[in-house]
Amino acid sequence: MSRIPQGELRRGWTTGACATAAVKAALDALWGDGFPKEVGIVLPKGETPVFALAHQAAGPGWAEVGITKDAGDDPDVTHGALIIARVEASRRGVQFHAGDGVGQVTKPGLPIVVGEPAINPVPRQMMIRAVEEQAARYGCASDIHITISVPGGQALALKTWNPRLGIEGGISILGTTGVVRPFSCAAWIASIHRGIDVARADGLAHVAGCTGATSETAVQSLYGLPDHAMLDMGDFFGGMAKYLKRNPVERLTVGGGIAKLTKLAQGAVDLHSARSQVDFERLAVDLGEDRVKQANTVLDALDLVGPPLAEWVATRAYDRVVKAVGRQVAADVVVVDRAGTILAQAGA
Repeated sequence: MSRIPQGELRRGWTTGACATAAVKAALDALWGDGFPKEVGIVLPKGETPVFALAHQAAGPGWAEVGITKDAGDDPDVTHGALIIARVEASRRGVQFHAGDGVGQVTKPGLPIVVGEPAINPVPRQMMIRAVEEQAARYGCASDIHITISVPGGQALALKTWNPRLGIEGGISILGTTGVVRPFSCAAWIASIHRGIDVARADGLAHVAGCTGATSETAVQSLYGLPDHAMLDMGDFFGGMAKYLKRNPVERLTVGGGIAKLTKLAQGAVDLHSARSQVDFERLAVDLGEDRVKQANTVLDALDLVGPPLAEWVATRAYDRVVKAVGRQVAADVVVVDRAGTILAQAGA
């Protein structure tokens, strides 16, 4: 179990920021007097990080630089990865290529078209701007091939949502601001949104958001859903539901353990234990079971009350889901225990 650092959390830099710095430094070597000791860039919101070079190489007509990704205190799977940019002359503008460890898009619905390297729009814009600025500085044409590589990126990608999103062969080069804000959860919620986009683009009528691996396995088996129909909702029901309300599908299943879905039933939209708690006094009143007030956990309450608790959770959670996503989405809720056994269902 990962530990949240104490005190003020240190922010980090996205893969897109690292790739941009690597491009800028590589162009110094290709067009200028050699590799700099360090390289500074300006991010979209004005921050000016400076990066040390972790790798450098050059040959006839090309140069490459690697920057080590520092995610600060965020538990980012790409923390410590080496982001390498190779630059070489092109005949028409700036062109992007996926090197070893960077994925390619194979499914529609993402902000990058099928067949392109998984380098998101803002990092592309940042790198293009770096090329244009360096070209103006050195009096060169801004026609450059950029190849981004991440050694070990294919293995890292297995710890991300990329395989489900149809990004094959490695990680994505990401970032909208260039800054990683520790425990902001923005990347997780963005991945849920991209999962919805991919499902819609593929014409899927039914998607599922689950709180964890056990409930996901149960729901996927129950309905025979493909992998890319499974949204990695985790604790972020609110982030998923808000996006689905604006970008609806025909049907949504919400699956989860009884503890987290009890919080949803009581109105929470962020189901993390640090941000929402079960109100046992209120639960006792709603169930008409005064002894529930003495429970320390929902599992204690389940032992006391039995199936009626699971049925109440399913029904009330279903009501919350419908309210959150709107009537244009047919919804249902599946409550499971720790072994993955279905305890109760409600809805379509």
